[in-house]
Amino acid sequence: MSGVAKTEYAKTVRSYRDLHNDDVSSVNARKANYTTLVNQYYDLATDFYEFGWGQSFHFFTRNRGERFKQAIARHERFLADTLGLDSQMCVLDIGCGVGGPMREIARYSGAAVVGINNNAYQIEKGQDALERQRLDSRCRFLKADFMEIPLEDESFDGAYAIEATCHAPDKTELFAEIWRLLKPGAGFVGYEWCLTPGFNASREAHCAIKKGIEEGDGLPDIAYTHEVDQALCTAGFELITAYDLAPRSEVPWWAPLAGSEWSLRSLPRRPVGRELVRRTTALLEKLKIAPQGTSEVSAMLNRAADALVAGGKSGCFTPMYFFHARKPAA
Repeated sequence: MSGVAKTEYAKTVRSYRDLHNDDVSSVNARKANYTTLVNQYYDLATDFYEFGWGQSFHFFTRNRGERFKQAIARHERFLADTLGLDSQMCVLDIGCGVGGPMREIARYSGAAVVGINNNAYQIEKGQDALERQRLDSRCRFLKADFMEIPLEDESFDGAYAIEATCHAPDKTELFAEIWRLLKPGAGFVGYEWCLTPGFNASREAHCAIKKGIEEGDGLPDIAYTHEVDQALCTAGFELITAYDLAPRSEVPWWAPLAGSEWSLRSLPRRPVGRELVRRTTALLEKLKIAPQGTSEVSAMLNRAADALVAGGKSGCFTPMYFFHARKPAA
């Protein structure tokens, strides 16, 4: 299963790879074609994500001894607590994926949540989960480009984004669109993928890490932490606080990808498990069970995982630059 027809799979893989081939493309081209870039990526990668990670497609801080799923839920609930969500509020989930965080936040806080997603395949999968868990009366998906959300001004009590606004071609424009939808005094919180002050563009290793993350994770580019702050303020938000959560995690955020966990469930995330998945998909391709290109996607995601681990170990990249901003009260 994927979001691409079997006959179109290999073509989609080539198209996606071409967008990241700097010999025929560029950052500006990727930004101009970001809807194609992101949709192709999640059409190809969503099933791999679910198999290896679950339905919450994000990293998290983790305490020693804390279980994988517990840490994910706590990381999501932190945003709900920061916004002060309750059953009388309706909030936006910007770039909601298949809705794992949306469901957790709705259950935890009682708030109604509207998830914005432009990928039909993910919405289909997420809607099934909403109905199975009987949360479809409190949560709903809206298929839309988050740069132009077809909803009324000042209609939401808050908004959050979990490792999703990194896909935007222009953060200031995206944040201004979110600002438009929020009621005066409402909060906006999120976790953003960023280059840290430790990133050195003159170091070949750092540039290779950046490129590996971009290609393997559907990003047109990666912003610095200070650029996120600037974009929020330029869009009209008051920036209450912003900081990198990664140094505060007792267990490194990249540890699940580096093989530090030892359980059957963690196997698909570990290097040996990821390589096993790649070899299995290659075999399934030869048997004409999986579409041609499946093992190439698996290999690309493995390279991305290695780049993420390298980015985390070197300190030049973080997936959890936390920000809490507010639309000024009228």
